[in-house]
Amino acid sequence: MKALVSIAACLLAVVPANARIWSLTDCINHALDNNISVRQTALNVEQRENDLNTAKGRRLPGVSAGASQNFSFGRGLTADNTYVNTNTASTSFSLGADVTLFQGLAIRNNIEMSKLNLAAATADLEKAREDISVAVAQAYVQILYNKEILQVAENQITADSLQVERLVAMMQNGKASQADVSSQKSTLARSVLSRTQAQNNLTLSILDLTQLLELENPDNFDVVVPSADVFTSALLLNPEEIFAEAVEIKPSIRSEKIRLDNAETNIRMAKGNYLPSLSLSGGLGSNYYNSSGVSLGSFGKQMSNNFSQYIGLSLSVPVFSRFSNRNGVRSANLSFINQQLQLENARKSLYKEIQQAYYSAVASESKYLSSVSAETSASEAFHIIEAKYENGMASITEFNESKVRWVEAASNLAQARYEYLYQTKLLDFYRGRELAF
Repeated sequence: MKALVSIAACLLAVVPANARIWSLTDCINHALDNNISVRQTALNVEQRENDLNTAKGRRLPGVSAGASQNFSFGRGLTADNTYVNTNTASTSFSLGADVTLFQGLAIRNNIEMSKLNLAAATADLEKAREDISVAVAQAYVQILYNKEILQVAENQITADSLQVERLVAMMQNGKASQADVSSQKSTLARSVLSRTQAQNNLTLSILDLTQLLELENPDNFDVVVPSADVFTSALLLNPEEIFAEAVEIKPSIRSEKIRLDNAETNIRMAKGNYLPSLSLSGGLGSNYYNSSGVSLGSFGKQMSNNFSQYIGLSLSVPVFSRFSNRNGVRSANLSFINQQLQLENARKSLYKEIQQAYYSAVASESKYLSSVSAETSASEAFHIIEAKYENGMASITEFNESKVRWVEAASNLAQARYEYLYQTKLLDFYRGRELAF
C-alpha cells in the first residue's frame, strides 16, 4: 500500500499545472447533463408528459365556431315557384359543442396508458443514466490503469538510464565490456518504446472518456487517483442476495413491469370496443339573407328572427366490425403474454449480469491478492539480483531478466488492482449505491 501511495504522488506530480482534475463523480455528473443519448431519452419523457395531457383533455367538451358568406347570381326559384333574375347574399354564424359521455371506457383507459407510458419513459431515462454512469466508470478506471502503467514505464526508463551510465563508467575503468553497454542500451530503447506505447494508450483512454463527457477535446484533462483505502478487501454478498435488492430498484426491471401493466390496460381498451358509445352535442346559429329588389328586414332583425338552438344525443352500437374488435382483443392478449416473457427475460438478464459481476469480483480479488504477493516477491528478487550484479556475482542478463519479471509483476498488479476496484463498486451499484471511489 505504501508503494500505491508513492505511485499516486508521482502521478500527481506530472499533471500539467493548467489541467482540470476530474473525480469520477465529476465525470458522471457532467455526462448525465451533457450526453446526447441521455438528453434524447429525457426529451422522450417530456413527450410522454405531453401525451398524458392530451389524453386528459379528451374528457373536456370540444367547442367550435363558424361563419360563412355566400353569394348567388342569375336566375333562381322564388317563393311563388317562378324563376327570376336576382342577386342574393347570405351570411350565417354558428357555435357548437360536443362531449363524449361514454366510449367503452376508452378515455379512462387511454389516460391510464398515458400515465404508464410516462412512468416507463421515466424508468428508461433512469436506465440510460445508469448505463452512461457505468460506461464513464469503465473509461475512468482504464485511465487509472494506463496512468499507472505509464508510471511503471517511466520508472523502468529511469532505472535503465542509470544502469547505462553505470556500465559506461565501468567500461572506462575496464570493469565492463562494450557488449554489456550495448545490451543495456538496447534494453533502454525497449523501455522507451514501452513508455511510448503506454503514453499512447493513456492518450486514447482519455479521449474515450472525454468523448463520453461530450467535451470538445481531451486537452488538459486529468482524473483523480483514488486513495489507497478504496482497495481494501470487501465482504461480497452472494448473487442471490444482490439480485433480491437489485430487482426491486433497477429501472430496467421497473420499466418492464410498467409495460406489463400497460399491456393489461390495452386489453381492457380493446374489449371496450365491444361497448356502445354515447355523445352529447349542442349549438347555436343564425343567418342573414339579402336578395336584390326584395326587402327581408335589417341585419339585426334577421339575426334575431333566425336565431336557433339545438341539442342532441348520439348513440353508436357496434354490431359487426368485420372481426376487427375480436382480433384486436386477441392481439392485445398476445402482446400481454409477450410482455410477460420480456419481463422474465429482463429479470434473467439482470441476474446473469450480477452473477458475472460477482464471479468477476471474486476472481479479481484473488488475482489482486496474488498480484500483490507476486509483485512483492519479484521486487525482492530483483533487489537481490541487483546487489549481486553490483558486486560482480550476477550477469547483466540475469539483472535484466529479473527486472523484466518485476516490471511485469508491477503491471499485472496495476491491472488487478483496478479490475478489483471496478468489479466491487459495480456490485455495490447493482444494490443502488453510488458509483464512486
